Amino acid sequence: MRISATGAERGFTLVELLVVMAIIGLAGAAVALAMPDPRGDLRQGAERFAARLFAARDRAVIEARDQVVWVSPTGYRFERPVPWPEGSHATTKARVRFDTVGQTEPIDITLIRDDERVTVSIAADSIHVE
Repeated sequence: MRISATGAERGFTLVELLVVMAIIGLAGAAVALAMPDPRGDLRQGAERFAARLFAARDRAVIEARDQVVWVSPTGYRFERPVPWPEGSHATTKARVRFDTVGQTEPIDITLIRDDERVTVSIAADSIHVE
């Protein structure tokens, strides 16, 4: 161990080490907060559902055959089940039936994940996400 002429040792002080640790902690927190939700955006899931409802309505008109969409808290299905985005659920259980001219009974289906809510409103002549 070398000692300087004044008798002080070389190295970092405790204050310097604490400052570096605080900076690393803040940088790590900033990175963690900037990461997107791996489950995806609830609004995108609701818009995907609305687009599939549009397609079912159009298919009912084109094929001149009723199309039925079953909605449950865990997902929805046409011919096969489609789960809601991970961690989300619907507040209602419903049967949406588009007749051969694309009409249906009005209904609102609300999707919930954590504290976020998105509603898909299905009317006789429109479908939109709120």
